[in-house]
Amino acid sequence: MSERASAERIVSLLPSATEMIYALGLEARLVGVTHECDYPPAAKALPVLVRPVLPVEHMSQSEIDAAVTARLREGKSLYEIDEQLLADLAPDLIITQDLCQVCAPSGNELTQALAHLPKKPDVLWMTPRTLQGVQDNINDLARATGAEAAAMRIIADWNARMSAVEQRGAALAHRPRVFCMEWLDPVYCSGHWVPDMVRRAGGHDALGREGADSVRIPWSDVVAFAPEIIILMPCGFTLEQALAQTGLMAQYEGLSDLPAVRDNRVYVVDANAYFARPGPRLVDGAELLSHLIAGAEWTGTGDAYRRVEF
Repeated sequence: MSERASAERIVSLLPSATEMIYALGLEARLVGVTHECDYPPAAKALPVLVRPVLPVEHMSQSEIDAAVTARLREGKSLYEIDEQLLADLAPDLIITQDLCQVCAPSGNELTQALAHLPKKPDVLWMTPRTLQGVQDNINDLARATGAEAAAMRIIADWNARMSAVEQRGAALAHRPRVFCMEWLDPVYCSGHWVPDMVRRAGGHDALGREGADSVRIPWSDVVAFAPEIIILMPCGFTLEQALAQTGLMAQYEGLSDLPAVRDNRVYVVDANAYFARPGPRLVDGAELLSHLIAGAEWTGTGDAYRRVEF
């Protein structure tokens, strides 16, 4: 996209971008969001341009996985963009992504929607795979909107807090084996920025795929890894939604023999708030990991995690 500081009407097709917009103080320019843009709460009052195709709220994790896999294999979209509403809102900047077809509308959906607009807006693509990539996206958005000073403050605070997390992690005499589970049925390991967050917080996640997609793995790999800490963070789930899924763990053979289960160190977290969305709150997620792994004080707000027993 062209770099300009005159974007006065912004549409966000990403919950993480919506959070960045508010953090940068640009909320007065935001005219449209997705059905998942729920933070900060004020975003929920804005016009919604995107809806999911699948009724995921009525489906089990295995049903969601199967339906998503089938639609993607057939080249079908998981989201619908309200093209008429998009035209009515007449944005001059649209923020979207081409990282994950499951998480939010990607290039295919937007290309079709743009074809029907009389005036073509600028498009800012956000495709972060690492923590640095998320910072780069914040800077990209700031340059496009003239909010560079706010971005500098956000990133300076982020780096200071992340440095404190790393110092606590480095001080641990033992780096515990940590398994971050991004889907429970079937089992998916963590990907992208999450393994890096675990490492900075003092843990070791050998099953995670840093900078790469989360993938399905056999449960036998988890048993062989023998994690000392298990963190359940199903992608797209709030804490309450994730807690409702913990019963799925009972189906896995050898669960009670894992050190994390024996030592009562299995946690469920709010993945939507702190891990799944590549936005400003990832640093809060790193601090939450520091609490769970290194015993640091958790000063975050709200109900972020629960310990669960099996």
